[in-house]
Amino acid sequence: MTAFAAATRAELAKILSTRMWWVLLIVLVAYVGLLAAGIAFGLGALGTSGGNEGPPGTVAGLPLALVAPVVFALATSVGYPLPALLGSLSVTSEFRHKTLTPTFLATPRRGGVLAAKWLVLLVLGALFGAAALVATVGLGAAGLSAFGLDPQLGESDTWALIGRAVLAMALWGVVGVGLGVLVPSQVGSIVIILAFTQFVEPILRTAAGFVDWAGEVGRFLPGAASDALVGASIYTAISAGTASQLEWWQGGIVLLGYAVLFTVIGALTTWRSDVT
Repeated sequence: MTAFAAATRAELAKILSTRMWWVLLIVLVAYVGLLAAGIAFGLGALGTSGGNEGPPGTVAGLPLALVAPVVFALATSVGYPLPALLGSLSVTSEFRHKTLTPTFLATPRRGGVLAAKWLVLLVLGALFGAAALVATVGLGAAGLSAFGLDPQLGESDTWALIGRAVLAMALWGVVGVGLGVLVPSQVGSIVIILAFTQFVEPILRTAAGFVDWAGEVGRFLPGAASDALVGASIYTAISAGTASQLEWWQGGIVLLGYAVLFTVIGALTTWRSDVT
């Protein structure tokens, strides 16, 4: 336990001693916060301007009860690549800068080092999630309230969604760790995360809304599992429920499964290789 605690402190110090973590955090908060404010103000203005063409009780076709959850969930539905990148960089930077050698000399049990990275990235992923939600909930609620839309901050379901969103971001942190172990090339890992989250999965999920069998497969994609865990996302709002979705707890298990799968395969391959 003492060795693991020391390894955990060392992993935390490695990340916090660089600019990487706070630059990603600032980008995340600014991105999701401005997006939440813009969408909240846009929906509010649309709902009060008389230009809303949706049925009664909706704004732009979105039921009023889902407006606040969708705005708040922007923290995860568009912000999840950032903790994944942090998790990946926490591993790939060690391969790139050749710091694994002293790391393994200090902590010979490689599994212990990997476990310490998991724990640290779970915590930092949750921190990223909490910060992102402060931005989306704060700015989003202000935007909705300015136009008389209920931000639903007094509802227990809203706070349950916020809690699940923090959990989702924590899990994305360890998904990134697993991918970094599996693909130790820093450039390769970054390209995979950005290409998959920004292009490949959105295309696959769009196709899943039109083909039955694709819908059954699409709901097990990592982004879809994350959205299911949180319980709301702008993607599912746009698709208007045409694609099936997992239960929230199933989404959490699937997302955790990706993290475990990537980590185990990487631990059995690249992580066991000789370090020069």
